[in-house]
Amino acid sequence: MLLQVKDIHVHYGPVAALKGISLEVGEADFVTLIGSNGAGKSTTLRTISGLNHPSAGSIIFDGKPIDKLSADKIVKLGIAHVPEGRRVFKDLSVTENLRLGAFTRDDEQGIEDDLEKVFDYFPRLRERADQTARTMSGGEQQMVAIGRALMSRPRLLLLDEPSLGLAPVIVQEIARILVEINKAGVSVILVEQNAELALELARHGYVLETGNIALEGEASGLMDNDHVRKAYLGI
Repeated sequence: MLLQVKDIHVHYGPVAALKGISLEVGEADFVTLIGSNGAGKSTTLRTISGLNHPSAGSIIFDGKPIDKLSADKIVKLGIAHVPEGRRVFKDLSVTENLRLGAFTRDDEQGIEDDLEKVFDYFPRLRERADQTARTMSGGEQQMVAIGRALMSRPRLLLLDEPSLGLAPVIVQEIARILVEINKAGVSVILVEQNAELALELARHGYVLETGNIALEGEASGLMDNDHVRKAYLGI
């Protein structure tokens, strides 16, 4: 198993954000976390990537505990996090943003090769390689954010609301690219308000409610679950 999250608890001051979350992600797996706002989805990703630290429980990546490591060390181990809101460096060019994703690496040829791979995934970024990020659309900035994460050559990619605020045609393009990335062997954990899209893309899903896992199972099974259909799919 690539990632094992075991009974983690996370607090923001006196408030419990996660109350014993456990989940697993295999090699080249595609997992989604769905749930309402405030359920703990983003906190789960932030805790895996080292931006938060659990008050109890453990996180094991590739057989090694990582729950006490800093975020930069976790990136070096092979976990990349694309946070909600894109957060690109707006005064830097597309290429400069992408290269910053490789800040932990010193293999120049490998970095160049991966830059080409990112441009293959996102041809419009190649067209705009010298353009500053602030002049790009929201969808293009999201592509930059995902591409920047890929430049660290991750084994596990964490994505927080990649479709938020984007036009449907861009959402479908990003979804297609996420499938390609996963097929190339990168495991994915996707947090997504668009539960229908998330369950279509993923193989396994977890439903979070107020800091707990309420349901889990194969994504296709969750799609047919009455509670999920009523609460998250609007059916």
